[in-house]
Amino acid sequence: MLEPSNNNELPVIPEKRYFTIGEVSELCGVKPHVLRYWEQEFTELNPVKRRGNRRYYQRHEVLMIRKIRALLYEQGYTIGGARAHLMSDNANKDSNLTRQLVQQMIAELEDILELLK
Repeated sequence: MLEPSNNNELPVIPEKRYFTIGEVSELCGVKPHVLRYWEQEFTELNPVKRRGNRRYYQRHEVLMIRKIRALLYEQGYTIGGARAHLMSDNANKDSNLTRQLVQQMIAELEDILELLK
């Protein structure tokens, strides 16, 4: 198992659609029971469950697990602090997207106004 300070030494994520919990464990340097616990604590982690309740993670979830791992193990966040940090990141992304959409709409309306003149 990797030490917390070795997040940069994690293996490259292969080009696959789904990953088993064992694969994610190796890719992220986190034991499977920790991944199952994080699923309860972080709503962003919601792997697909198939026959026999087997978990299949997608690439974005593997990246999220690596981000959570870095927050907890390297930056010293608590579970609650990491959850709040991720929520604020999502809020910032949403506000930036909204700002871009509004600017695009303004530009389109200005173009329409020029056409009407």
